[in-house]
Amino acid sequence: MNIGITGTGSYIPSVITPNQAFDHNVFLNADGTPFSYPNAVIIEKFQAITGIGERRYAKNEYNTSDLGYFAAQKAIDDAGIDKETLDYIIFAHNFGNVPHGKAQADTVPSLATRVKHLLQIKNPRCVAYDMLFGCPGWIEGVIQAHAYIKSGMARKCLVIGGETLSRVIDHNDRDSMIYSDGAGACILEATSDGGNILAHESATYSQDEAYYLFYGESYDKKATDTRQYIKMYGRKIYEFAVSHVPKALYDCLESSGIGIEEVKKIFIHQANEKMDEAIIKRFYKLYNMDVPEGIMPMNIHEMGNSSVATVPTLFDMVRKGELKPHSVQKGDVVIFASVGAGMNINAIVYKI
Repeated sequence: MNIGITGTGSYIPSVITPNQAFDHNVFLNADGTPFSYPNAVIIEKFQAITGIGERRYAKNEYNTSDLGYFAAQKAIDDAGIDKETLDYIIFAHNFGNVPHGKAQADTVPSLATRVKHLLQIKNPRCVAYDMLFGCPGWIEGVIQAHAYIKSGMARKCLVIGGETLSRVIDHNDRDSMIYSDGAGACILEATSDGGNILAHESATYSQDEAYYLFYGESYDKKATDTRQYIKMYGRKIYEFAVSHVPKALYDCLESSGIGIEEVKKIFIHQANEKMDEAIIKRFYKLYNMDVPEGIMPMNIHEMGNSSVATVPTLFDMVRKGELKPHSVQKGDVVIFASVGAGMNINAIVYKI
């Protein structure tokens, strides 16, 4: 029996926010001082580095659990399974539900439990829990689901990655332009005629790297509220990612027994276009190869960085022919990879 992805689904929020929407933001340095150049220059440099031209935000009435539910229902329908046969629901996120206009995250009950409730699954043996693993959370959830199935503890699992980062951004921080909202999901199950996970790798670096991403105060030192926002040391993350992720990809592929020439696509966390390109270039350099054309699908240009949602939404779009000219076919070997808060890294070599 193989252990493979039999269905996928994604929810792309309908609110499109272009870069021009940030024209009137008051961007500040970490010490609260203003930048010495205008927003037009800041935005132009931002797009040149990240590749982001616009991003998606959830409607005010939707929370992360709602986005996860929408994606989950699509994955269940795509797989053609009875939802009552699910053994586990794993929901990877970072901030829980943050209702529009609120400052506090809500994680009780878990988002996975909320999705189970929304799906109206009656089976109490369907266990629902959340995963906090930074941006690599969805991939780690797939690895855990694979372990459950391989051990005989489960036969079908639903793994969701979702986030509404638009609710936790500091509008005085230029990094706020990176983040977006979305959700992606998959059904992983034991199958005699489906895909198969060939290898996986995970790692946590928590010495100097532990607080490269963190929760912090607004850059507006005159702000009267004590609300916390997502913050990061972008340069340190970039240097960490391009130094460590290529080796993780290499180790995972070597463990799989698959040759580099057999890899058709690499679905990497949509964090930053230049960073992702540098990672893939260094990965292929380990094999003394140039990067093949079309190996790395990207949707960051229109979707932004939705954290745990980027890899599953990207895979769903390509799998369903919604990101031309990219496509995948049965038998293709692909790699999933991510890096994020922790600092965590993981990868999966997967045969469709």
